[in-house]
Amino acid sequence: MAGSVSNFFRLWKIARTLGRHDALIPREYAVAIPAPLKLLRRLVGARRAQGKPGDRLARALESLGPAHIKLGQVLATRPDVVGVEIATALEGLQDRLPPFSTAEARAAVAASLGRPLEEMFSSFGEPVAAASIAQVHEATTTEIPPRRVAVKVLRPGIEAEFARDLSALAYAARLAERFSPEARRLRVTELIDTLAQSTALELDLRMEAAAASELAERTQNERDFRVPAMDWNRTAERVLTTEWIEGVPLRDLDALRAAGRDPKELALTLMRSFLIQALREGFFHADLHPGNLFVDGEGRLVAVDFGIMGRLDAPMRRFMAETLAGFLARDYMRVAQVHYDAGFVPPHHPIETFAQALRAVGEPIFGRPAREVSMARLLQQLFETTRRFDMQAQPQLLLLQKTMVVVEGVARGLDPDFDIWAASRPVVERWMLDRMGPEARLREAAEGMGALGRVAQHLPQLLRNAETVSAMLASGGLRLHPDTARQIAEAQLDRTQQLRIALWIVAAGALGVLGTVWLL
Repeated sequence: MAGSVSNFFRLWKIARTLGRHDALIPREYAVAIPAPLKLLRRLVGARRAQGKPGDRLARALESLGPAHIKLGQVLATRPDVVGVEIATALEGLQDRLPPFSTAEARAAVAASLGRPLEEMFSSFGEPVAAASIAQVHEATTTEIPPRRVAVKVLRPGIEAEFARDLSALAYAARLAERFSPEARRLRVTELIDTLAQSTALELDLRMEAAAASELAERTQNERDFRVPAMDWNRTAERVLTTEWIEGVPLRDLDALRAAGRDPKELALTLMRSFLIQALREGFFHADLHPGNLFVDGEGRLVAVDFGIMGRLDAPMRRFMAETLAGFLARDYMRVAQVHYDAGFVPPHHPIETFAQALRAVGEPIFGRPAREVSMARLLQQLFETTRRFDMQAQPQLLLLQKTMVVVEGVARGLDPDFDIWAASRPVVERWMLDRMGPEARLREAAEGMGALGRVAQHLPQLLRNAETVSAMLASGGLRLHPDTARQIAEAQLDRTQQLRIALWIVAAGALGVLGTVWLL
């Protein structure tokens, strides 16, 4: 009850803040909304604010603090929920806050690593970047020879702040799904769960270090892309230390040209590196905005900040590759079949009609100059198609699609004529050949024979077990060893206890909802 009350008042505060920015129910939509929502708009004190709805929402989320900035970043990956225009605006959300003091940072580093700071660093500078969760300092290690490093430190008290705000957002999502079929289709509780999970990972900097280490290992043979080395001896839950990157920011075109780098080649490298990570490795950097990308002295692309990573399991990678290949070949029936095989489209929709809808999305982009093809517009049409055919959102793919849009935007900044389809084709075709060509079939067959061999090794024991069971059945039934019977009884007691606990949880949830309705 107390939690529901605190969540309710927290949500009310959030609604008032959104109202002040005209971002809760924007005036552009006020004419079409039902009377109860118009009343809500007045209650929260909606004011007339400057800018487009997405820009106003971004400013409101920035004013609400770190958890809401992260929510905005997650919503930027869900154009199916907020629309492409707002999602695009949220991509520019400024994840910058005033830095906390260097004295606090030094104390946090010493406490987290369990040693005096002077034992680890001969110098520790002022913050060079400050975001919603952490800030970064340049430092020098005490080793011989010394190394320049980047030290990332979590904000003091950030965990408690996130816990409070995420509790309120989860409460709002549950209520939305209870009363709105569209909210259930869009899985808004899953959206908040995704935010909570990603935040939990970001608040443990060891997980970010592990993600960077894994990506470095997976891409170690790539000539044109690399990941900064982790300093595990100076990394803990609230502190992350990596090598300092000496490079040119990817957003600085003049400096890139002065260093003899070709922006068009860098655009191609960026897109292909991203697709290789996603398709071949199933593990990709999901925050590839220009501020996280540099070009080192050897001309390699270097990514930093591994707080947001994406994973694609093998079936989803195959789905993605076959979908891209189908679009590239303009084979819309093939793309439709891939969706049906994956179970994304309910079978009551005719596959021919779905293929026709995909053709309406794909055909307008072919034969046009690359600069005239908008990935954002294409995604908008795809999401409209998913609604029409009752497709449920696929979080893995949504993060991938969001990242692809960002990568394409960065690539277009380097090369206005960048063609995402031409850049994608060699990677997709290589993956299809590796995974679905003759050599792949031979590997699958070999793996299948290996599995049969393992079963054959256990076949004598399986036959003996079958003979024992048959003899028991013939002589009056199965007889269990006393230890086995006791374990089954204990397991049954455990299930009874679990059921009792589950009933208490349901009862508590019902009381919370009733209390909220009473408050309303």
